[in-house]
Amino acid sequence: MELGVAFDPHGPDAGEHARRMEDLGVGSLWVPEVWGYDALTGLAHVAARTTSIGLGTFVVQLGSRSPALLATSALSLQSLSGGRFRLGIGVSGPQVMEGWHGVRFRKPVQTTRETIEIVRIVSRGERLAHDGEIYPLPLPGGEGRALRPLVAPAHVPVYVAAMGPANLRLTGEVADGWLGNAFVPEAADVVLDPLRAGAAVAGRDLAELDLVAPVAVSLTGSAAETGAEVTRHAQGYAFTIGAMGSGGRNFYNDAFGRLGHAEAVARVQELWRAGDRAAAAAAVPLDLGRLTNLIGTEAEVAARLELHASVGITTVLAKLDGGPDAQLAVLERLVPLLPT
Repeated sequence: MELGVAFDPHGPDAGEHARRMEDLGVGSLWVPEVWGYDALTGLAHVAARTTSIGLGTFVVQLGSRSPALLATSALSLQSLSGGRFRLGIGVSGPQVMEGWHGVRFRKPVQTTRETIEIVRIVSRGERLAHDGEIYPLPLPGGEGRALRPLVAPAHVPVYVAAMGPANLRLTGEVADGWLGNAFVPEAADVVLDPLRAGAAVAGRDLAELDLVAPVAVSLTGSAAETGAEVTRHAQGYAFTIGAMGSGGRNFYNDAFGRLGHAEAVARVQELWRAGDRAAAAAAVPLDLGRLTNLIGTEAEVAARLELHASVGITTVLAKLDGGPDAQLAVLERLVPLLPT
């Protein structure tokens, strides 16, 4: 099992921090992109300061760049990093895409499929002609030409952040890896069954994908401390449940419902929208904090890691609190617990 870390390339002494993680045995660093700093520039900085650690985006938002630009940006990082880059993509949602990027949020699964197709065409160095519904290239009726990319061909592993069954099936069919969210190994088949079905369409095995499960990490010394951390992380989901989504649709809540928490999640959302944030936080099921993260003593966390590995997770992506020294202190204890 590989250990990844959610990484802020704009933090203090980020290059040195990344090198120290590399020396500790961290396998990959993953940089987010929301409506702040972009992910690719920060990763280029980290690539220049490290030598072997994997570098990924979690995630760049589809529609914020043309697929061709996304492909050449990915190939730039692949070239500059010596082949260490992993392109993590996701469709985000209408609030971000339409409010921040000014791009209509439509047909997310088809958009994902066509973006991957175009990235692969460009990565192979082929002339870019694509008969797509979302991205027909060259544009019909215009003066565009099917151009050949002026970059050296290289494989760019594509990871998809997917939660819904249709996008999970697509990920299993066409992606190199899956980026999860709120993954519960006790209910792994909710995610793995559609991934497996998609892989079967392409005539491959699910084991060919890198399955990445993000987890907050809290190493504790007592049952009371563990309980407090479980509560803190559970209550942190109140914003996700209550504030995210639009038009009556919240993709996270749909996923939590498939895990068996539909009724509780609806109550949290109701309380949040009524303005009672404290009650909403208190109503979040504790299992959402306990089972989607690594919280407990070293022995308890080691057991959770073994469980993740047993259901097929190949990379755990640690989300760490505190500054560089605090994060490294946790990693020094976490790395030896990884299943071999």
